Amino acid sequence: MNPLRTLILAAAGNEAVRRVVATAPVSRDVVRRFVAGETAADALDVAGRLVGDDLRVTLDHLGEDAVTRSAAERTVLAHLRLLDELHAAGLAADVEVDVRLSAVGQALDEALALTNASRVCAAAEQAGTTVTLDVERHDAVEPTLRVLAELRRAWPSTGVALRAHLRRTADDCRELAGTRVRLCGDPAGGEPGSVALTDPHEVDLNYVRCANTLLEAPGHPVFATRDPRLLEIVAERARWYGRPVDSFECQLPYGVRPVAQRHLVAEGHVVRVHVPYGDQWYGHLVRRLAERPADAASFLRSLLGRS
Repeated sequence: MNPLRTLILAAAGNEAVRRVVATAPVSRDVVRRFVAGETAADALDVAGRLVGDDLRVTLDHLGEDAVTRSAAERTVLAHLRLLDELHAAGLAADVEVDVRLSAVGQALDEALALTNASRVCAAAEQAGTTVTLDVERHDAVEPTLRVLAELRRAWPSTGVALRAHLRRTADDCRELAGTRVRLCGDPAGGEPGSVALTDPHEVDLNYVRCANTLLEAPGHPVFATRDPRLLEIVAERARWYGRPVDSFECQLPYGVRPVAQRHLVAEGHVVRVHVPYGDQWYGHLVRRLAERPADAASFLRSLLGRS
C-alpha cells in the first residue's frame, strides 16, 4: 500500500487530527471544496449553484452504519426532510439522492432495510426525483441487489452503484444492463484480492469492459470517475455504439476538476456532480483522499497555505 495512503487512513481515526481539520480557518475552507457542509441547507445551497451551471447533482448524506433501529430511523428521517426541501426548492428534477442500505438498517435486518429504503423511494417519487443505492463493501453487494430487485417492483427507476474494482462487477453489469446503473471507477480500498482487483490497470480495463456492456444496452447509465482518460474512452465507446451524448451521464466528485465538468457540459454531455454532506464528513473526506494520494498531497499543501 502507498505509504501516504497508509498515513491518511490512520488519520481517519485520530480525533486530534479531526479537530485540527475541523477548526482551523484555512482547513475549513479547503474542506468545503470537497464536502458541501454538515446540514441539508448546506447541501441544497451547493446543489442550487451547480444546477444553475447546468450540472446535475447526486446528494449523499454521510452517516454511520446503523447498529440500532433508532439510528436507522434518524437516517431515514434525514432523507425524507432532504427530499421535502428539494421539492420545495424546485431542484428535484436535477438532483437525486444516494441511499446506503447499511445506514438504514441492513446489518440489523434486511427486511428493515427494504422497508426503510421503500419509504425513501416513495418520498423521492413524490418529490419528483430518484434514488440510487450505493454500496462500497463487496459483502454488501448481494444483499443490496436483492433489495434493489424488490424496490424496482414499485420504483423501476431506482438506481444502483457498481464498482469496477470488484471481480463480480462485470457479471453484475451484464445482469443489470438496460437498467439504471452507476459504474464507479474509484475503489473504496481494503478489499481482499479474492474478490477485488488490486492492480489499477486491471481495474481500468474492467471499467471499460463494464462500460461497453452498459452502453450496448438501452437505459441511461452513469459513468462515475475522476479519471479523464476513462471519461474520454466512455465518450468514444458511446459514439461507436451510436449513443447520443444525452443518453448517458458522466459523474465527478464535488470539488474535483470543476473546469472539466463545465467543458463536458459545453460539449453537450450530461454531467452529474456527487455532493457529500453531513456530520460524518471527516471519515468520508479522509477515505476519499486515501483513494488518490496525489489529491491528498494537494489538500495538505492547501492546509499549509502553499500553492
